[in-house]
Amino acid sequence: MHRFIFILLLLFPLIFIMAQPKFEVRAAWLTAVYGLDWPRTKATNPQTIRQQKEELVDILDKLKTANFNTVLFQTRTRGDVLYPSAIEPFNSILTGKVGGNPGYDPLAFAIEECHKRGMECHAWMVSIPLGNKKHVASLGNQSVTKKIKDICVPYKNEYFLNPGHPGTKEYLMKLVREVVGNYDVDGVHFDYLRYPENAPLFPDRYDFKRYNQGRTLEQWRRDNISEIVRYIYKGVKAMKPWVKVSTCPVGKYRDTSRYSSRGWNAFYTVYQDPQGWLGEGIQDQIYPMMYFQGNSFYPFALDWQEQSNGRQIIPGLGIYFLHPDEGNWTRDEVDRQINFIRSQKMAGEGHYRVKYLMDNTQGIYDELIENFYAYPALQPPMPWLDNVPPSAPSDLKITTIDYGYTELNWKEATDNDQRNKPMYIIYASNEFPVDINNPKNIVSQNVRETNYIYAPILPWNAKKYFAITAIDRYGNESKAVQGST
Repeated sequence: MHRFIFILLLLFPLIFIMAQPKFEVRAAWLTAVYGLDWPRTKATNPQTIRQQKEELVDILDKLKTANFNTVLFQTRTRGDVLYPSAIEPFNSILTGKVGGNPGYDPLAFAIEECHKRGMECHAWMVSIPLGNKKHVASLGNQSVTKKIKDICVPYKNEYFLNPGHPGTKEYLMKLVREVVGNYDVDGVHFDYLRYPENAPLFPDRYDFKRYNQGRTLEQWRRDNISEIVRYIYKGVKAMKPWVKVSTCPVGKYRDTSRYSSRGWNAFYTVYQDPQGWLGEGIQDQIYPMMYFQGNSFYPFALDWQEQSNGRQIIPGLGIYFLHPDEGNWTRDEVDRQINFIRSQKMAGEGHYRVKYLMDNTQGIYDELIENFYAYPALQPPMPWLDNVPPSAPSDLKITTIDYGYTELNWKEATDNDQRNKPMYIIYASNEFPVDINNPKNIVSQNVRETNYIYAPILPWNAKKYFAITAIDRYGNESKAVQGST
C-alpha cells in the first residue's frame, strides 16, 4: 500500500504540463550499426556519396527543426568505425565493404553539420563487444582479435574485449585519443561499457587469479569497468577538459528502497557501478537506458537524480516501443516520462532511436515540436569543470535589411579558457529589454562568428529588439548586450 501511495505521489505532478526550461539536454541516438537509422545508401561513387551525406543532413535538419540540441552519432560499432582510423577499419555499412573508404570523413561531416545548426555532436562509441564470429571473421586481419589477441576473449559465439586485462583500457583510450585529438567533438559517449549479461562463465579466470588482490569475482569485475571509466575520463580531461564524457548504463542501478529491480540491474547483472562513477566525479553525464514503463521507470529515475552528485542525469527514453512491432506503447507514456524528468529537474532526456522521430511514430515528433520542444533550449552548464562565464559581447550594431531581415554585428567576447573562443546566443523580442531567461526569445545558439543575419519566417513577424550573450563550451553564459532596430 505504501509503495502504491508513493508511486501515486510521483505521478501527481504529471497532470500539469511543465514549463519549458531554458537549459535542457535534448538528445537523439543516431544509430549506424546495420544502417538502422543511417545510412540507407552505400557511398561508392560521387553521386551516392552525395546522397549518403544528404540523408544525414535531412535527419539533422529535422532534429534542428524540433529544437534538439544534442546528436549522439555512432562513431564505433563493434570493432569498426565511421571515420578514417589508424586502429580499426571503416564499418561496411558505409560502402558495402569492410574497410571501404566512403570518399569522405563521416564523423567530420557530422560534426560540421551539427555545429552549423548549433547542435552538439557526441561520438557514440560501443566499448566492450566486438561482434559475433561471422562479423569478426569479416574484418579479417584488421580485427583487434588478430592484432592484439591478448585483450580479446570469445564468449557465447561472440568476441569481447576483456575488461580484466590492463591492455583493454589502453586500447580503448587509444581509440578515444584518436577521436578527441583529431575532431572537434563536444562529447564522447560510451555504450556497452559492461560485461555481458549474467555471465558467471565469462572466460576471465586467469586474469582474476592474477589481479584480484583478495576481491570477490563480482567486485573485481565492477572495479575493472570502473577503472576503464576512470582512465578514459582522466585521459579526455587532460586533452580537452570541455569534452563531455558520458555512458549509457543499464537503466536500473539496483534495487531501491522504493521498488525492486526484479533481478535485472547495472550493479549485479553487468557489473557496472555508475552511481559510484558519479560519486567519484568521473562522469559528466549519465544516460541510463530507461526503456521501461510505470513503476519500472519513475522510482529508478528518481534514484539516479538523488545520487547524481551534481552531474547531469539524462534518462534514455525507449521511444522505439511506440512502434507496434516493438511494444505498442501509447504515446502518453512518453509524455508522462518527459514531464516527470522536468518536474524532478533532471538535465534532459535522450530518445532511442532517431528513426522513430523521423517516422513520427504515434505522433511523437509532432508532440515534441508543438509542445515539449516548442522553443529552443541551451546546454546545461558544467560548474564542476568551469564556472566562469565569458565577458559580455559589446558594441552591438543592428542594420535593417529588406524583407524583415536584420544584420547583427558585435565585438567578440573573451573567455578564461583561451583554447576556445566563446560562442554566442541570439535573442529577439518585441519587448525591451529582451528577457534572456525566456527560452521563447532564443533565436539561435552556439553561433561561432561575430555577425548574424536574423531572418524571420514571415517579414511581419520580425522582432524589434535583440540581445546577445557569449557562452563557453562548459555552458557558462555571459551577461547580455542589448539593442534595437
